[in-house]
Amino acid sequence: MHQDARGNPCGSGVAAARDAAEQALWRMMSFYDTPLADLDLAIAADPSWALPHVMKAGFLASLTEASLLPEATLHLQTAQALLTEAPPRERAHCAAVQHVLEGRWTSATRTWEQLLVDHPRDALALQWVQLWDFYRGDTPGLRQRPARALPEWDVADRLYPHVLALWAFGLEENNLYAQAEEAGRRALEADPRVPWAVHAVAHVMDMQGRFEDGSVWLRQHQAQWAEGNGFAGHLWWHKALFRVEALDFAGVLRLVDAHLCGEHLQITLQRLDAASLLWRLHLLGQDVSGHARALVDAWPLDPAQAGHYAFNDLHVVLALLCADDVAHAEAWVARCAEQALKPEDAGRSNHRMARLAGLPMMRGLCALARGDADGAVDQMAPARADVRRLGGSHAQRDLIDLTLLAAAARGNRGNLGRALLNERRLGKRETPLTLFWTEQLSEVGPERA
Repeated sequence: MHQDARGNPCGSGVAAARDAAEQALWRMMSFYDTPLADLDLAIAADPSWALPHVMKAGFLASLTEASLLPEATLHLQTAQALLTEAPPRERAHCAAVQHVLEGRWTSATRTWEQLLVDHPRDALALQWVQLWDFYRGDTPGLRQRPARALPEWDVADRLYPHVLALWAFGLEENNLYAQAEEAGRRALEADPRVPWAVHAVAHVMDMQGRFEDGSVWLRQHQAQWAEGNGFAGHLWWHKALFRVEALDFAGVLRLVDAHLCGEHLQITLQRLDAASLLWRLHLLGQDVSGHARALVDAWPLDPAQAGHYAFNDLHVVLALLCADDVAHAEAWVARCAEQALKPEDAGRSNHRMARLAGLPMMRGLCALARGDADGAVDQMAPARADVRRLGGSHAQRDLIDLTLLAAAARGNRGNLGRALLNERRLGKRETPLTLFWTEQLSEVGPERA
């Protein structure tokens, strides 16, 4: 049996093919360019090897764009035709990606979880299971799965710092901030080109209200992540979040104009960050309708793809509402309800996401845009306990609490707003953003509460 660089069973005996796939794997974990060209090299070197086709399919699916699923399906079908001599490990990867393409993301993560029990040094499984734990909002899984595998790794392995970064992010999402920051810093000491580690520590600083520290941290590592890295847009978003926390609106818009608009937004994941940032500014009374209109105009919004993933759908609605297009936003929500809640699709992970969290949140956003602040609270507050099911990080989902604070300040639910502020103050140090909402809610008198 052939083996890959970490001793895992491998279906190719061609060294050039294995080397190209290994380079593709590094790219997937480091975000330095896409892995597609390397996978093409692996396929050319060994046309009978299934795994590079599986990796192509999984990579395309990981971009969370419904429009890419037909292409991903073709790659997976090619892989399935080559599985006759493939080892069980590679068959498991193929099965997991098949689950992903069918929308059964929980089944996919269970397949990768079992694969990691048998092969804890399978970096591909670690990378993918964290991505789909993230997309599903499985917060415990983000920490537990890398933790089970990490002690089995050789610290000299080229990919070890990237695995350490996965664990660091999982620690942060589980509120283990000191451990997360230490692990992220340790990953970067081993290799400064680990953007996921930079990202994990930035999340720690965001969650603790350390907005000035966060700006310094990102600037300190900017030379490594800002050029030639597919994750740069998201880290610019984090930099902008720290400016939002400081109420530095001019600074936020400079970052938007330089890094989060126009040609910088090539894929949906990048557009989500732009929409999220504009919504935060919108809640703070800033007129971002021009930026939002440009974002919407350049976003290929196909109603047939509504309901693929509630997290993405919610951000589409944010962009439309920032652009003052309430009618289009409500039509998108209606299409999401029609598509996501079809009985025959009950096995898809998004069915539950949309029903419990996505649709209530989107309906609440539309109510707020129509001027019905109390209606927004009525929709969103009961679903807040399930918001983790939308996927994403605590920092990304914070826009839900910010929206509830705005709705409470504009309507008759001041007590709820003050309760949310109390929770916020105990979780992170007070920032100018917190003080802004404190002042807004102080104007909501008892008769409106």
